[in-house]
Amino acid sequence: MRNFLNELNEAQRIAVEVTDGPVMIIAGAGSGKTRALTYRIAYLLSKGVDSFNILSLTFTNKAAREMKERIFQLVGPDARNLWMGTFHSVFAKILRFEAEKLGYPSNFTIYDTDDTKSLMRSIIKEQNLDPKQYVPNYVLHRISSAKSSLLNEIDYVNNAELLMQDKQANKPMIGELFKLYNMRLRKAQAMDFDDLLYYTNVLLRDFPEVLYKYQQKFKYILVDEYQDTNYAQYLIVKKLAANNENICVVGDDAQSIYAFRGANIQNILNFKNDYPDLKTFKLEQNYRSTKVIVNAANSLIAKNKDQIFKEVWTENEEGNKIKLLKATSDNEEGTLVANSIFELKMNNQLNNDAFAILYRTNAQSRSMEEALRKLNIPYRIYGGLSFYKRKEIKDLLAYFRLAINHNDEEALIRIINFPTRGIGQTTIDRLRLLADEHSRSIFRVMESLEFVKSDINQGTRSKLNEFVIKIKSYSVMLKTRNAYDLAKHIAISSGLMKALNDDDTPEGVSRIENIDELLNAIKDFTEKPQEQIETGIDEMPANSIRTLDEFMQDIALLTDADNDNEDDNNKVSLMTIHAAKGLEFPYVFVIGMEENLFPSIMSIYSRAELEEERRLFYVAITRAEKRLTLSFAENRYRWGNLTFAEPSRFIEEIDPSYIDFPQKNPTLKKLYSNDTTIEFKTKIHSTTELGKLKKISDKENNIPQQNTQLVEDFDSFTAGMDVVHDRFGNGKIVQVEGIGASKKATVNFENIGNKQLLLKFAKLRVVE
Repeated sequence: MRNFLNELNEAQRIAVEVTDGPVMIIAGAGSGKTRALTYRIAYLLSKGVDSFNILSLTFTNKAAREMKERIFQLVGPDARNLWMGTFHSVFAKILRFEAEKLGYPSNFTIYDTDDTKSLMRSIIKEQNLDPKQYVPNYVLHRISSAKSSLLNEIDYVNNAELLMQDKQANKPMIGELFKLYNMRLRKAQAMDFDDLLYYTNVLLRDFPEVLYKYQQKFKYILVDEYQDTNYAQYLIVKKLAANNENICVVGDDAQSIYAFRGANIQNILNFKNDYPDLKTFKLEQNYRSTKVIVNAANSLIAKNKDQIFKEVWTENEEGNKIKLLKATSDNEEGTLVANSIFELKMNNQLNNDAFAILYRTNAQSRSMEEALRKLNIPYRIYGGLSFYKRKEIKDLLAYFRLAINHNDEEALIRIINFPTRGIGQTTIDRLRLLADEHSRSIFRVMESLEFVKSDINQGTRSKLNEFVIKIKSYSVMLKTRNAYDLAKHIAISSGLMKALNDDDTPEGVSRIENIDELLNAIKDFTEKPQEQIETGIDEMPANSIRTLDEFMQDIALLTDADNDNEDDNNKVSLMTIHAAKGLEFPYVFVIGMEENLFPSIMSIYSRAELEEERRLFYVAITRAEKRLTLSFAENRYRWGNLTFAEPSRFIEEIDPSYIDFPQKNPTLKKLYSNDTTIEFKTKIHSTTELGKLKKISDKENNIPQQNTQLVEDFDSFTAGMDVVHDRFGNGKIVQVEGIGASKKATVNFENIGNKQLLLKFAKLRVVE
């Protein structure tokens, strides 16, 4: 067997050779973390440790498979017997061995996401609850959070704080739904994903002999990506390692970005508190990126207060400075990025897969996709569907299609009962038969139901007639309203917006953002002169408007299925930054570098959330190997209104010596592009001062003390009202529009002018 330790650098080798006792390996981006973990396991095996006594936990099955293959190449067949896999897969295996102790058979079923949603829908229906009030996704999100905190249904209904939260959210029955849900799981002899961790904790807590058995079995425990562990995972690992304390955790606190999934960065920051004799090793040499990229990332993450200090460095080439792209709009941003990719490809003879476009929210892919298509640059969406293939987008487009062509049966079937209007599958099947009998489309049959003999009852006929009238009303407006006005009217009057607004889980918020992005695209289409889009049309009547059917024609090619080979990976990668974690690309574009977008408007009111956003940007920067480009737009459509977008504070937090300013004067803190400048807005606190964060409190922001009251009833806000915002200071409400959770206000602030704010996130205080 070869001496594989010679294949490691000194820091890696030392971390590998210290096998006994608690060890923490802090691995900077691109420092060979997986290599160190793999070689550590191989070293244990080479020293005679039985592979059955090693437990290695990862966060993806792919990572586990790749590590196992590499270990096999290093030490041979012994690698096959390792207990290696994700938390869920490993503990599902243990639960099958011990299931009877918990009252489950060993062949229990594991419900996936679709199974749990279907089950919850059935329970909500059986309880005669409004599915718009008790959105299955929201209910399951609450249950998942409880189980991750090791609370069962009894704990939940006895927890006054949780019950009060549900009552305030107008969902007081969630505790009861939790009980019914768990009862049905039990009856079906099934567990959901959260149960796999919950019941493992129960097993180790309530059965000391089982805990002792696995403590003796797993003499060496290794955990990858420890910064991403939640409370349930933390407790399992702590219990299993309590006897031998031969535990090695590997991770990077600077890449902890999954708090919204329950990950707790304190698990890695406070690891030394659990093990006083802990040995800590740092892997700080970056093998991935250029010096410029590594140093720029270091200068950014230094602004975080909660971190384990390390100085990542590299012996790689100096590399190009970070390029900034300034666009006037999000659509122009897409064009600039696509043109940059095209130019780099041509000048350097590069493949498409050398490029990645990263964004904060999925909705931002729309302008990128359209710009890439226009240049015939193939791309692939990772971690999500192509923008125009997402369900909520297809649902709204189906309304558009049916308004334009009543005979479009695929569109009709998609939306005839969405949002729910009491038209079930049995009725649809009967309509299909009638359509076949009379050689008509389903819509035409619905139009003439009073003249057609059928067994469809009068109540259902009335609902079908209401649907027909609604669609026909949209058709009448096709030539009299512009594309945006009609699209917005359809989105609201169809009930689709309300259905999406009722789901305020992270997934539900993302769907609303996607609808908003589609409406923004239509708004942009509506306001563009026709000759800019249709070649050869130079003259238009003075009163000409851009209509919805024209927009649908314009995007028809974008929504057609691609004919390229899906196995061909030579495509530009488009993904959220969260999805990009663990990946690397020679050329990376991070788009939408604007305040309230990145950092997100939902994360600017506490230091902890803002530091997570900064870590997310750190992850984005460190995906790049050769060249990094950042882009932002001066203006961006939000809810149909063109609003000013301020460059992200994160750009300013990077040491300016690593940014390519065409006119170099970094002391002015200006962004330059095409010989024009954008100055960062005056900030109450300098973001370059370590640990001093904006937007934490009125006192920190030097807002004059006034008698103010935090108002959470959105309907109480009216034009002319004097308000105070934690970040923007004093202002006066100019306009209030929208409904429910999407209600927004335009506020004229004394220092920065008009800002449009979503009231559910704005936390405005009214001056009394």
